[in-house]
Amino acid sequence: MRLRHKVSIITGAGAGIGQAAALLFAKEGAKVVVADFDPKAGKETLDQIKKDGGDGLFIKVNVTQVRDVKKMVAGTLKHFGKIDILVNNAGIYTKGDVVTTSEENWDKILKVNLRGVYLCSKYTIPEMIKRGGGSIVNVASEAGLVGIKNQVVYNVSKAAVIMLTKSIAIDFADQGIRVNNVCPGTTETPLVRMAIQKEKDPKKARKALEECRPANRLGKPEEIASAILYMASDEPGYATGSSLVIDGGYTAQ
Repeated sequence: MRLRHKVSIITGAGAGIGQAAALLFAKEGAKVVVADFDPKAGKETLDQIKKDGGDGLFIKVNVTQVRDVKKMVAGTLKHFGKIDILVNNAGIYTKGDVVTTSEENWDKILKVNLRGVYLCSKYTIPEMIKRGGGSIVNVASEAGLVGIKNQVVYNVSKAAVIMLTKSIAIDFADQGIRVNNVCPGTTETPLVRMAIQKEKDPKKARKALEECRPANRLGKPEEIASAILYMASDEPGYATGSSLVIDGGYTAQ
């Protein structure tokens, strides 16, 4: 029960890594705000939390919209009275190099993957400060650490999240706010499965993703969720502005 009495917001908690984190946080004693743009997916996560004996709340949110983010923060405070943990997990993906990526897709990816982290942090941190501190975990990616071919804007968005993490960490360390990120490798999520299925040869594409890393497999959402839990908890209390890489050895090569 490492998060007993803690209130956490997890964005993109309707599926994949966000859902795995929400379920794990609830099992570890947290009250979980399941924040997602998809009401059906979000409510399914909340139903599972309650089925397992946990406590939570679903809030529909578009993390790129100030009004939605403010409502998410206000709804959490109204229901639970405080915010201890924020997990900025919501993210989207597109393929393409700098020539083939459309201006529309460039803006869309950066809005969700970067602006979303900025807005959620911006409106949550003041509430954490009022209570003497808090913990923020941003879900970046191995793609923010090394260049991965044919996904330029995704790479850029995740690299920016890593620097945003460091910047927020040093700005608010003296007010009790810890800000860290996890950098997952390719993980078996609906987003990844969808990307694989769009390839001309999905089986070959999946094999290539597995074989490019020493572990020779994709990650599991539960493995990434465990890393998020650790960084969100009080255990690594001296860690702020740091990255925890969980990528099957990809970036160690």
